[in-house]
Amino acid sequence: MMKCLRIFLPALLLVSALATVLAESAPKDVCETKNGTSCEECLRNVTCLWCIKTKLCVTYPVRTILPPHSLCPLDDARWGLCWMNFQTLIITLSVVGGVLIIALLVCLFCCCKCENFGSKRFEAKMQKQAQKTKTKQEERRAEMNQRHKEIRQKYGLSGPNPYARFS
Repeated sequence: MMKCLRIFLPALLLVSALATVLAESAPKDVCETKNGTSCEECLRNVTCLWCIKTKLCVTYPVRTILPPHSLCPLDDARWGLCWMNFQTLIITLSVVGGVLIIALLVCLFCCCKCENFGSKRFEAKMQKQAQKTKTKQEERRAEMNQRHKEIRQKYGLSGPNPYARFS
């Protein structure tokens, strides 16, 4: 369990730090003052969104998560990088997020050995049951041999085999 924590704690800290940086709501520089400038100038501030069609620099609408189409269509919106439209950014981040989640699940499965959970207990139970069966079988065999001996003694067959000399 400690091994799992050592792996996943830095990832958790990284995600929380990223969320803190992105959650800052009060921009130092108002984005609307950069209207009519270039995309690079607008996107120097993380809270700004550049619309290529209208050449407007607007404050990113954090309440709606995705910018509404009335503000700027997704294929014309730029955030963070001027050369990548917002639609491509969303798809890329979704794929990277999916890969990270799958990798996290695989690591969790492998590192914490979820596939072996309870297998030692099951193995011990099966060995105990096999030992019981073997003991019962040996007891039955011993009882059967004892019964055969008693029958042989009863009918006088316990001595040497009288037919042995013919062989």
